Amino acid sequence: MTTALNPLTRPGTAATATPAATVEIRCPQQGWVPVCTLDDLIPGRGVAALLPDGTQAALFVDRAGQAYAIANRDPFTGAQVLSRGLTGSADGRAFVASPLLKQRFDLASGGCLDDPEVSVAAYPVRTRGGARDC
Repeated sequence: MTTALNPLTRPGTAATATPAATVEIRCPQQGWVPVCTLDDLIPGRGVAALLPDGTQAALFVDRAGQAYAIANRDPFTGAQVLSRGLTGSADGRAFVASPLLKQRFDLASGGCLDDPEVSVAAYPVRTRGGARDC
């Protein structure tokens, strides 16, 4: 027998447990779109999400629980790989370094820290439900 799981609760948790906060990305035409739970994100690791318009976003969370979303497409190579990049910070700004050519992109603004002429889209992110609403 197969049991369907609520995608917003973790397997093995009690039904009465508070569900994890949902991470939502604001898309230009669709408004706020739920993409995963905050528990699905691990500091230092990104995940890719397919948005309703067919584009991909790279989601990250820092150690303080702040979620970020930028376009997943590396503008230098055209590959959808930014979600697999290495995260860090420079001058207090969280960034992801592309796994291919290592250019760093600010997670809040999408700006390239290594080439100010280049940027990727940065999406507003919020968390809803669970123990915190942002």
